[in-house]
Amino acid sequence: PVDSTVLPDQLVSKSAHRFLLNILCDRKVHVMNTLFNTMFENEEASHYQNGVYLRPRTYDLQESNVHLKLTIVDTVGLSCLYKPIVDYIDTQFENYLQEELKIKRSLFNYHDTRIHICLYFIAPTGHSLKSLDLVTMKKLDSKVNIIPIIAKADTISKSELHKFKIKIMSELVSNGVQIYQFPTDDETVSEINSSMNAHLPFAVVGSVEEVKVGNKTVRARQYPWGVVQVENESHCDFVKLREMLIRVNMEDLREQTHARHYELYRRCKLEEMGFKDTDPDSQPFSLQETYEAKRKEFLGDLQRKEEEMRQMFVNKVKETEAELKDKERELHDKFEQLKRMHQDEKRKVEDKRRDLEEEMNAFNRRKVAAETLSLSQPLKKDKDKKK
Repeated sequence: PVDSTVLPDQLVSKSAHRFLLNILCDRKVHVMNTLFNTMFENEEASHYQNGVYLRPRTYDLQESNVHLKLTIVDTVGLSCLYKPIVDYIDTQFENYLQEELKIKRSLFNYHDTRIHICLYFIAPTGHSLKSLDLVTMKKLDSKVNIIPIIAKADTISKSELHKFKIKIMSELVSNGVQIYQFPTDDETVSEINSSMNAHLPFAVVGSVEEVKVGNKTVRARQYPWGVVQVENESHCDFVKLREMLIRVNMEDLREQTHARHYELYRRCKLEEMGFKDTDPDSQPFSLQETYEAKRKEFLGDLQRKEEEMRQMFVNKVKETEAELKDKERELHDKFEQLKRMHQDEKRKVEDKRRDLEEEMNAFNRRKVAAETLSLSQPLKKDKDKKK
């Protein structure tokens, strides 16, 4: 017989080095440091794309024999930039889908970058949620598991905080925003998860400062009126967040990401590509037939576009030829006009030359006549003297 205690041990030993968690948050470095008891880098985020701050950073964490590959995706102005964030989440889904569709897959060693959880930080105003917050969470709730968190919870009183929590949950429900609910179907965690669902949204305080309280040193915020301890459950919900996120529901977050959010993206993507499970007659649909049909459709579209481009080229050539003929006609007319102008100018020059020649001839005749006349006058005078 099989020892029933061996199988769980095998599963634990096999999965101990494969824990993976990807978190999307709005650059709450102090909260992340306290959450994972690690000093993460706090440098300026670089541009992800299109001038939007969105930077993924991956860390390998280890505690005893447990290894965790943690990816923190920092964002700036989460409530103002939901479009690039949705695009980023979809890109991670697309990368995983492309790996799945490969003939030779390596999903076991594949670095899964799909976002498992979005820690959505809400400003502790004590009033209603901002419209941008509601719009953003509504855009994200079908893409990622959202846990709303009230940041800097020590800036408002406990009574105001309690009313603010009720107000937030009421507005989320009335606006149809689906936040992540801790699962209650597993008997081992149903009681604690039911209790924690009632505490949402969690109100937390983040700090990397260590303050001495009594005989021990704790992470806290020091104020003139006292000390707010991060891990004191009477001061804030930080311990609840850590327990729910890391120790109780990490695997469920991963499962929800794969089974719910990624599956929705995958189904929509494949339907866009023309794939489906049954044909119109509710008969099983062949993947090969779908591929052939899509290939035929693609080749038809390609041929049609090629014909359109060829026709466009022919039309363009005809237009160019017509333009060239018009230019040629225009140049010919201009040449004929210049030719006529040249002939007219030449004729005028010829007429002018003839006129000048006639004037010169007339002048020469007059000159000869004048010279003849001047020679004949002295001869006449000499004859008169001799007489």
